Amino acid sequence: MNFMTALASSTIFTTYSIYYVTELGLNPLELVLIGTVLELTVLIFEGITGVVADTYSRKLSVIIGMFILGAGFAFEGSIVWLQDFGQMIPIVVWVLLAQLVSGIGHTFISGADSAWIVDEVGEASAGSIFMRAKRVALTATLVGIGVSVGLSVLAPNLPYLAGGLMYVALGLLLIRHMKETRFVRPSRSEKSSHFKEMRRTWTSGARVIAGSPLLLILVFVTLFSGAASEGYDRLWEIHLIREIGFPDRSFSMAVWFGLISAASTVLGMLAVGYTEKKLNMSNERAVSAAIFLLTFIRIAGMISLFLATDFVWALASVLAVSVVVTVSEPIYATWLNMNLRSDTRATVLSMVSQSDALGQTAGGPAVGWIGNRFSVRASLLAAAVLLLPILGVFGRLLRKR
Repeated sequence: MNFMTALASSTIFTTYSIYYVTELGLNPLELVLIGTVLELTVLIFEGITGVVADTYSRKLSVIIGMFILGAGFAFEGSIVWLQDFGQMIPIVVWVLLAQLVSGIGHTFISGADSAWIVDEVGEASAGSIFMRAKRVALTATLVGIGVSVGLSVLAPNLPYLAGGLMYVALGLLLIRHMKETRFVRPSRSEKSSHFKEMRRTWTSGARVIAGSPLLLILVFVTLFSGAASEGYDRLWEIHLIREIGFPDRSFSMAVWFGLISAASTVLGMLAVGYTEKKLNMSNERAVSAAIFLLTFIRIAGMISLFLATDFVWALASVLAVSVVVTVSEPIYATWLNMNLRSDTRATVLSMVSQSDALGQTAGGPAVGWIGNRFSVRASLLAAAVLLLPILGVFGRLLRKR
């Protein structure tokens, strides 16, 4: 599952900025608003779909999400053919609609997939599996980079169409091969309605967060992390295209972004392999210290990109941030699952994802406005500043422990 989702994601997003900027003509604010609509969708639907996973089936939730994601990305790849209707309905509106569909699909998978594997193998084994799955996903990412570049050279929208079909194919495979043996559906009386059951599960998850100072801190952290990531993730490509430039015009932009993605993936694989050997994923203090260090490097990399004046400097900064994010994901997932109960795990994970979505929804447009009002470079600095509170929170947690 991780291999296929990484392959599809890499196929779509390696060259997505070329499709958005050169084919659809979106500006910095519109780029961030696209992400805002996606995250607003997550904010609205995440709690509902998380309860579905905890109440009925993790497997069902994941498979539904795969099909909806596939439909959303395929539709987004078809938008270029709707430009003839641009005067009637602006292109950006079609893109926002596609993001709405994709966002709903994402919420069905988010939380349910990690809750499923933790239930199946147990919390003690989950950390190492998350790291191994990340390595598998990075291998798929390398394959997807080549596919994305090749398809983008033919037509910038083809990566979206191909990625959408991959998600649909994965959904069909999971129907047959995904096993769910450890999930225990909550008991309910014959008179209890499905709605009441879902509401009870959601309330239980909310109590878990409210009763845990650590999880409340986590909600605070994800608010700022979401605001920072939305601005950076949507704008670093346009920064390279418009403000830095590429050194060799004999290569197309698709090839350059493919080379950057390949370098990021290879470095990420090496970093994940090193971390897997050196970091004790069952030691909560060691995991917290790793998150603190990685956050510091991420901030430094974003500030470095803000200061960069040439392509080599900018490239080094982008690669540093990319590697840090790659290594952080399985470590963060492990740290979070250490503090969750099985019966509400998917719901609480969905609520944490909602917090991230809220941060992206609230902070993303502000960062995008800065890019329109001043420069994309200024937006990158604003994104780095938004990460500073996270550094303080994890530093304080380490001192307390």
